[in-house]
Amino acid sequence: MRKSLFLIASISSLLTLNSCSVTAQEVEKTARQGFTQPKSLEEVKAYALGEWTSISVELRPTEDRTGSGVVQPTYLRRNFKYLPGDKFIGTITLYGDNYGKLPLMEFEFKGNLKWGEQHPIADGAWKIDYVLNQGFGVTPLHEQAAQMLNAGLPEGLSPFEVSKKKDILGKAFPMFKIVEGQIVSDYDLIYFKNGLLFMGAKHVDGTPFDKPENRPHQLQIPLEKVL
Repeated sequence: MRKSLFLIASISSLLTLNSCSVTAQEVEKTARQGFTQPKSLEEVKAYALGEWTSISVELRPTEDRTGSGVVQPTYLRRNFKYLPGDKFIGTITLYGDNYGKLPLMEFEFKGNLKWGEQHPIADGAWKIDYVLNQGFGVTPLHEQAAQMLNAGLPEGLSPFEVSKKKDILGKAFPMFKIVEGQIVSDYDLIYFKNGLLFMGAKHVDGTPFDKPENRPHQLQIPLEKVL
């Protein structure tokens, strides 16, 4: 009798666990289906509107600005606002550590979006160019960052100060490989999945997206919508 009761209890427990597992799977499936999956260019442009931010501090390979060829690790957070009229404001904050406790520098990019053709990485991915023609703000957030910027300061540009933004749009800045009057563009991609925004993954050798032929081929860590 005792063995029979134990067997019944075991079967009941297994059925309950299986039921919970099935329920969890159904909840997850329903949650995924609850997100709009924009695919056409019009759908993607509409879905992008609003503010998107990094889920956590990200690690990115970055080309050494001195031209040494050494690839350096960069820790950062991204924040992008997609505005009506194909405009955007992007903010990238650099850190000196894995967890974002030591902010070093902030870049603010303002400009126009230029939409291209579909990108082959995924159904619903599109080529997109970020044209920095309305603002290029640089803010040192640490004394060492200000010293580094001032060490390569172009003639005629006043020194950088901690926590004070300076707009270098259209100005020569050799450290960033920018010449006088140059309008910087970033040749990227955009893709939405399960309510998250994916841009292009940075090249492992640190090559920037500064030319159409350098456009990325893979997806980067996603951004989440700021509600």
